[in-house]
Amino acid sequence: MEEKRNKIPSLLKQKLIHFFSFFLSHISFVQKILFVFHLQIMTKAGLSIVASLKILSEELENKQFKIIIKEIKSEVEKGRQLSDVLAEYPKVFPPIYVTMIAAGEAAGKMEEALTQVATQMKKSHELSSHIRGAMIYPAVILVAILGISIEMVFFILPKIMVMFEDFKSELPLATKILITTVKFTQNYGIYLLIGIIFSIILFFLALKNITFKKSVHHFTLKLPIFGNIIKKINLARFTLTLSSLLESTIPIVEAVKITATVQTNLMYHDSLMEVSEALKRGDTLSKILMNYPEIFPPMVTEMIMVGEEAGKMDDMLKELAEYYGNEIDSTMKNFSVIIEPVIIVVLGLVVAGIAVAVIMPMYSLAQNF
Repeated sequence: MEEKRNKIPSLLKQKLIHFFSFFLSHISFVQKILFVFHLQIMTKAGLSIVASLKILSEELENKQFKIIIKEIKSEVEKGRQLSDVLAEYPKVFPPIYVTMIAAGEAAGKMEEALTQVATQMKKSHELSSHIRGAMIYPAVILVAILGISIEMVFFILPKIMVMFEDFKSELPLATKILITTVKFTQNYGIYLLIGIIFSIILFFLALKNITFKKSVHHFTLKLPIFGNIIKKINLARFTLTLSSLLESTIPIVEAVKITATVQTNLMYHDSLMEVSEALKRGDTLSKILMNYPEIFPPMVTEMIMVGEEAGKMDDMLKELAEYYGNEIDSTMKNFSVIIEPVIIVVLGLVVAGIAVAVIMPMYSLAQNF
């Protein structure tokens, strides 16, 4: 009977965790960074974890986050380790940060662990911000092109095409193609739109199939310009995360496995999972990474090898993380400059094609007179 009573609160707790997990998307990454940063400051000032959590739970504005922190405080008050409680909220506190805190608890260096977590989160956020910021310009351009195209097809070109309906002589091929395109879009535009939306939905559903997803991720690495950027992003995440985990005195096998989970590309994720298994056999990290030259360039493997020989691999990884971070920052800042010529060429070809299709019949008509 007593065992049954103990199960009821446990089940209720799990249901509450799942319930709040539904709203976790409302907790921004910046709020999480500030939480860890403030927790680190309070522990540095000499406050206990329980007292720090109590203060933070009262100061937080986000209601879902506030409830979660109160629940964490309650569990820590009962004598549980902070890392054990945080592990119950994987969508708020990813395994990488929980593992770093757990290592700090085991070594009796909680303050240092929180500092490392805050630094790691800040650097990850900066990396993501650079990527998102760089994509704004192309997104705005694409939306503008789409808007202009819709206006041209549905409002401007149909009025121009009317004058060609009674055209007696043979129309140029470019004009025929334009007329066919305009009429098709007018008559079947809604079906075309539905088809595009359906294709996009189907694509994202297909991404749930691991084989298809691997093929897509492998293909993206081969793309000109974008493939190189994707490689740099994953290498930056790899070196940054692994250096932080090794600095937290987490065993390299576990550190590599956790690092695999933060990779955005499946080729890197799967390769690092294989690397973590190979490390169990006693091989060095640099030697194993040499088996994946397509995704881990010689510079990475050689610098890691130097770090291994000098016993300072985490320092070498930090230097690599800084290098790739700067590379991404520089690439993202110049991304608009890189992509502008492509956009200009595409727009130029479209405008030239329309101009030729419209002007050629007029020129032929003028010659007849």
